[in-house]
Amino acid sequence: MRQTKQGSAEKLLRAAIDLISVKGYNGVTTEEIASAADLSEKTLFRHFGSKQNLLESALERFQYAEEMRMLFNEQLVWEVETDLLAISRKYHDIMNRDRKLIQIAIKDEVHIPGFKERRLQHPRQLLTFLTDYFITMSEKGKITCSNPTMQAFTFMMAQYGAFINDLEAGGNYPGIELEQFIQENVNIFVRSLTIEKEL
Repeated sequence: MRQTKQGSAEKLLRAAIDLISVKGYNGVTTEEIASAADLSEKTLFRHFGSKQNLLESALERFQYAEEMRMLFNEQLVWEVETDLLAISRKYHDIMNRDRKLIQIAIKDEVHIPGFKERRLQHPRQLLTFLTDYFITMSEKGKITCSNPTMQAFTFMMAQYGAFINDLEAGGNYPGIELEQFIQENVNIFVRSLTIEKEL
């Protein structure tokens, strides 16, 4: 019985994300979401209580802070190029997996009380992880880091900008592939963090 309940909740979450990413938060009813999930509207309300709670549950479940925490805690090798490549690739894997949810956030967060603040918890945590990483790498003598928070923010925003370009159009810059961007961005960033150390 428990698996059936979990399965119903999962179907409702995915149906909501699919529909709202296309039609907008205000353009979709709970009845439509339930119908798309092959469930009753009563089941939706039993699981989530409201459309807003359903969307907030989707946000908490499919965003990336915990996965990034695991990467920083378990997978880094404390070599700046290798680590930044791993961080960047993981970020894009997660963001592309959750691209429909990101579309919802961009289009509809002003209509949903508290949604923006919940969404921003994840990038803010990533900024903390990256800042701490740069501080530790500087303490280890592996990079020169004059402003770790701003350098972490700069790295994050480059990744986010590349994702948004791909999300909105993809073809704005023909011939530039995501992996090519990741490698060049990391290469430039590594040089900026190690140039003074080499001198």
